[in-house]
Amino acid sequence: MKVQKNLSIIFLFIIFHASTFAQKITIKLNEPGGLPHFGANVNLQKINSKKQLNAVSDLEGKAFFLLNEKGNYKLKITSVGYKSIEKEIQISGETESIEFTIEEDAKSLQSVVVTAKKPLMTQEEDKTIVDPEPIANTSTNSYEILEKIPGIFLDQDGNIYLNTTTPAKVYINGREQKLGPSDIAAILKSLPPGAIDKIELIATPSASMDASSSGGVVNVILKKGVKLGRTGTVSAGFNQGTFGNQFIGINLNRSQDKRSSYLQFNLNKRNSFDDTQFERLISTDDKPKKLNSSSYSVFPAYGFFTGLGANFDISKKLELGYDGRLNINKSESKIDNISKVVLMSNESVLSGNTNALQNDNFTYNINQGINGKYKFDSLGSMLKADISMDYFETNGGQNYSTNFTSPSIFLVSGHGDLLNKRMLFTSMLDFKYYFPHKITLEAGVKNTLLNFDGDTQFSIIKDGTIQTDNFRTNQFLYKENINAAYLQASKSFGKFLLKMGGRLENTRMNGHQLVPADTTFKIDRTDFFPYIYFSRKLFTIATYELRGYLIARRTITRPVYEQLNPFARFVDQYNYEAGNPGLKPQFSNNYEANISFENRPIFAIGRNYINDIFTSVVYQDKTNPLLSYRTYDNLGKNRETYFRAMGALPPGAKYFFVLGTQYNYNDYSGLLDNKPISFSRGSWSLFTYHQLKINKLTNISMHGFARFKGQMQFYELSNFGALNFYIDRQFFNRKLSVSANISDVFLTNRYDFSLNQGNISGNGRRLSDTRRFGVNLRYSFGQKKKSSDGMDFLDMGSGEQK
Repeated sequence: MKVQKNLSIIFLFIIFHASTFAQKITIKLNEPGGLPHFGANVNLQKINSKKQLNAVSDLEGKAFFLLNEKGNYKLKITSVGYKSIEKEIQISGETESIEFTIEEDAKSLQSVVVTAKKPLMTQEEDKTIVDPEPIANTSTNSYEILEKIPGIFLDQDGNIYLNTTTPAKVYINGREQKLGPSDIAAILKSLPPGAIDKIELIATPSASMDASSSGGVVNVILKKGVKLGRTGTVSAGFNQGTFGNQFIGINLNRSQDKRSSYLQFNLNKRNSFDDTQFERLISTDDKPKKLNSSSYSVFPAYGFFTGLGANFDISKKLELGYDGRLNINKSESKIDNISKVVLMSNESVLSGNTNALQNDNFTYNINQGINGKYKFDSLGSMLKADISMDYFETNGGQNYSTNFTSPSIFLVSGHGDLLNKRMLFTSMLDFKYYFPHKITLEAGVKNTLLNFDGDTQFSIIKDGTIQTDNFRTNQFLYKENINAAYLQASKSFGKFLLKMGGRLENTRMNGHQLVPADTTFKIDRTDFFPYIYFSRKLFTIATYELRGYLIARRTITRPVYEQLNPFARFVDQYNYEAGNPGLKPQFSNNYEANISFENRPIFAIGRNYINDIFTSVVYQDKTNPLLSYRTYDNLGKNRETYFRAMGALPPGAKYFFVLGTQYNYNDYSGLLDNKPISFSRGSWSLFTYHQLKINKLTNISMHGFARFKGQMQFYELSNFGALNFYIDRQFFNRKLSVSANISDVFLTNRYDFSLNQGNISGNGRRLSDTRRFGVNLRYSFGQKKKSSDGMDFLDMGSGEQK
């Protein structure tokens, strides 16, 4: 006991002595353009001493040292493709951070190829940065990349969820798309997997981003011209389930002294199915009935994507850029539905019919953007301007037929033509300046103009007569103008960082339905959205920092034109979908606390208070109880509590393991169909990722998720999940990458659901074409460089250098 006591005293003395004299020094590295330089080797040696310390700059360009002595040190910085820096620096008691600009070395860049280890996820203040490269090799499109990111959940309608059960907004290159989830999913499915540079997951956006982000923001940053000389990749792949997906694409980059450019092409063919069964109770008299429906849908589609752009360094301070994208999609949906009305007492069939529905759509999306950046200094102070135009058009047709088989036999059929045009113009100006005394000021303005024109003409054939279908024929005009301005400032106080700001947004919406009835609605309102962010260093383990964050903000969710358009979209003889022009925006107050370990997110807990919540609901028709329709409505209030935890064990070189969990509890109260509702439900999610490095060229990986007691609006879901396995191998001096994968191995990504709200009571099941086997090929050519890095908390790279 005495020996143990003495050892404890000595141990505590050593820790106390180290903490008394130790000082953390930060070496900050910037590239000539002002961007942080990642992966440089930094060596620090005290003058007249043989002891050396080594570190590697992180994604923020920072290398950290814990020094026990003051005095003069010899600093040496090296990075492949860049000129080395050797300086003598003096460390005093007040020294905290030293900054350098590292310059490219054209001669060494010509003959060096380095394969990097990159962290999958890193934390930068209020956003998580995801590097898609480790999972791009096993994906056929960008949508599949999002599906494989640990902790992100995508439902079968195309919605993307982060921490909460409110869908996140999707941005591409920092620009909100203002499209419905199905349209955004179609765009992402047409993007090649190698087109994404990084993905920003922003669960709690600051005042610098749009206030309409209650569920957070997923910002997909596409690759642009990078300064790597002349490089390119050719990729192709397929996966096969009941149906299959195939793609082929090419990506070219070229850079010269002061300009860089890129060109991308991608062709894809995809197909899948959806199988849904639903049983709904019908109470029209003293004889309870039920409606049984079975729907099988097939979704073949073809897509073409091309992107091009260029960046110009006008001077050391001024940069200009252009990027353009063209998406073309030809899609079909073939839906066969069987419906029966059954008397519950004896299961006798009162009526029955079969429905056949076919949609043929041709859509194209053109995006053009010009951006500029002026840098005031090497610290990152800058003025950014961005102007973009986005045009989206859908030209399609629909054929449907309903064949009644009992109690009498007759046929009803019809045809429709639809033309939707959407024009979005966005301009924004952002200012950021780093003042002395660790003060940062941010300000900006933004203007968004949206015009939507929807024209749908339907005809119905009944008893051999063709006539206009007034129920489905619709013409709808919609205009939206949002003007915004924000101001926020931050200041560091030792271990603390405080950021406060606010955003003012003026919203103008004008909807005009011309057919079938002349109705209008207008919204003109101005709202203020405060934001506060507080960060504190909690403690340091060795040289790794544990940091805590507190965030409070107010947001708005505005209904989009699809949710406002009263046009009735035919599903089958007993179901249709329609918008609600009377929808009001919903407001959310969000409070969150989270913790990161060495800039890696590991824990978050928060609560949302939502007023005037609007969500998808199903109503029974007042005049015909057999008919139900899906729409959107304001219901009342929702209080959502959530927490998330994520960790990695063990951080070794051969084997990598990530495990995370998330819990959401929703408590609704309000009115549904003019009846009081009280609905609460908690759900768990688990997600994991494993990687085993067989050798320098071969990796085996697995990722999966599970959801328990899931929820989708007011639908209660059963337990479901999926496990996916991958193997990839590199050939020809790492220029060729070949991967094989199988998704949803045990066919568990299917679920049962129930709906018991208002006058709707029913249950069913849903499954899709999720179990697939695939092979991907990617060949890289040209000269390129990447930086090597040490072991990382969420590292998924190869870790090899040549």
